[in-house]
Amino acid sequence: METLAGGTGDDPKLRQIVLIALIAIIFTVAYLSLYGLLNRAIWFEGGVLKPPRWAIPVGVLAFSLLVGLCRKYLHAPTVIHGGFTESLKGGGEKPDYRTFPGALLSSLFSLLSGASVGPEGVITVLIGYISSYTRDRLKIRSATAELGFDVAALASAFNGIIGNILFTGIFATEFQVGGSRSALKFLTWNLLAGTIGYLAYLLLGLPSFARSIPFEPISELNLAYILYAVVLGILGVLLAVLMGLSMQAAGTVMERAFGDAVITQTLAAGVIIACIGYFIPEVLFSGEGQIHGILADPARFGVGMLLFMAILKVLLLALSFKSGYLGGPIFPVIFSSTLVGLALHLLFPGIPVSIFVLCIEVAAITLALGAPLTAILLVVVVGTADQNMIVLLVISAVTAMLLGAAAKERMGT
Repeated sequence: METLAGGTGDDPKLRQIVLIALIAIIFTVAYLSLYGLLNRAIWFEGGVLKPPRWAIPVGVLAFSLLVGLCRKYLHAPTVIHGGFTESLKGGGEKPDYRTFPGALLSSLFSLLSGASVGPEGVITVLIGYISSYTRDRLKIRSATAELGFDVAALASAFNGIIGNILFTGIFATEFQVGGSRSALKFLTWNLLAGTIGYLAYLLLGLPSFARSIPFEPISELNLAYILYAVVLGILGVLLAVLMGLSMQAAGTVMERAFGDAVITQTLAAGVIIACIGYFIPEVLFSGEGQIHGILADPARFGVGMLLFMAILKVLLLALSFKSGYLGGPIFPVIFSSTLVGLALHLLFPGIPVSIFVLCIEVAAITLALGAPLTAILLVVVVGTADQNMIVLLVISAVTAMLLGAAAKERMGT
């Protein structure tokens, strides 16, 4: 008989879920600590790029070459053939343990290369290796149980780094992980592992994405704000469409131009990233560091430059994904959305900046991931949205979903 605690007999026991949660969060903390140490030693000091301008292309090309070498000789995995959603989901094909060194090194080199990828996609890939290896040692054989076990491992990692105890539970539920039959059981494992990861991060006092881009609450709701939320939802949809088109174009161009020449492919992308980074270093990396300097004084960039950097970030995100750099899309998407919102706020300063930024963010992430609840929760956590703001976020997310559904229906006919 199937139970929440023990499953069918082929399922992992709760103590095994606790074990993988602890392993996942310990690895995540160690990995991100190492990345942070290297990032500060090589690139950043007090959130500002410390190498001289001429050294930026040198660093970008050096790490891009290392990514290519990892792909060629260590068979490091990539997200070239997937999309934004796939980069954040576990439970795919069983990884080959022999490629773990390549994945580990390629992920570090990708994050240090200046490519527009975030650490969340890296964590998904690496935790996939660790979870698969652990369940093999625990002799968990059921295909259904394997998926639930893997997502529980991701819950521990993601809930810690995102800084919300429900994040992965919402994400997995939206994507119906486990189907109708196993959904409640999987959610139980997910919440248990996610709680462990969240508490570990909290008790260790480690920085998470939560409240990383805080905004002042809006004091009231009115009809004008609701209309703004709808319009900004449409703008977020347009930004997400640009992301999708850029991904398709970058994939086609890189495949036709380089084929299986993986080192040349990654180096060519590195040259483009290096050239752009030399003149506009703000668009390098995932964006979580540079965005604070832009938020502090967006007027020094001006409307045109903010919009230009937002588009560049989208194009660099697509180029990075389709050139073999390993990482995720969340912060590059947040970066681009934020810059569009800041540009609009410069044009219409009477409207709270939080409405511009957060409504565009939630609409873009909703359509990019196809997960409105996850998008709303993520934006609420990162941007510290209050109850009034949450209403506007829901309106923007609904706008994005309605437009997305209408576009799919029209394309289908």
